[in-house]
Amino acid sequence: MKANRGLGRGLDALMPELPQEDARERVMMLRMGDIDPNPEQPRRKFDAQALAELAASIRQVGVLQPILVTEIDGRYRIIAGERRWRASRLAELEEIPAIVRPLDEITRMEAALIENIQREDLNPLEEALAVRALMEKCGLTQEKAAERLGRSRPAVANLLRLLTLPEPVLDMLRDGKLSAGHARALVAVEDPARCIALAEKAVREGWSVRQIEQAAQEKPGAEKPARVKPRKLPEFTEMEERLRHAFGMKASIDGTLSRGKITLTYGSRQELERLYDLMQGDVENA
Repeated sequence: MKANRGLGRGLDALMPELPQEDARERVMMLRMGDIDPNPEQPRRKFDAQALAELAASIRQVGVLQPILVTEIDGRYRIIAGERRWRASRLAELEEIPAIVRPLDEITRMEAALIENIQREDLNPLEEALAVRALMEKCGLTQEKAAERLGRSRPAVANLLRLLTLPEPVLDMLRDGKLSAGHARALVAVEDPARCIALAEKAVREGWSVRQIEQAAQEKPGAEKPARVKPRKLPEFTEMEERLRHAFGMKASIDGTLSRGKITLTYGSRQELERLYDLMQGDVENA
């Protein structure tokens, strides 16, 4: 489980409980068919295996925590707890415990976002899209959105910058091929084509965030000077020819007259056995 990422307040702080005597809020068992998922649910993907495991648990012990819903036109829309509702459907429950709370549109959206961020860890792209939608629907500035979410303004700004990335890079982020740290490093790359190329290379070669940061800072088209291979000494050329004749295989010498290495390259088992026989003969004659 990932650690809480700086949210200072939960659902109760966002939506203070109504007075106990207020009949508008109630806890009750609702029929599964009377409940609808939230179309503004920030989470777009639900892990099938995790849902199956939760459904198995629900079959054993039931739903321990009620979902939160609000009533709209005679039906009930989920505000928090869609995973529990989906898993309960898998478990073939007919009813589920729910807290029915009257909420306006803005508070519904805020509640769904905060519940997911705190309890289910949205992926960075889902979170960024949800924060942007929250700001647009509620008319919030970055500063006000950060305050509502219990985060710093720079943290919200960095999150929203992810949405400036090219779509192919966003797909990699959505699929978990790139982390939020990788994506933030790529935001600095202004050319979309270069940004996509770096992202693909990072995924292919398993780059760290630091490697992407370094690559992003390099000037486009800047190439490292090619290594100049040192010129082979004439004496080595003649010696390599003698070695080829002596051992019957490719030979190369690298280095200087005072230090270097000799490499013999065999191309078959027969050549290797011939080399062994020659070396064995030298040992016996020594």
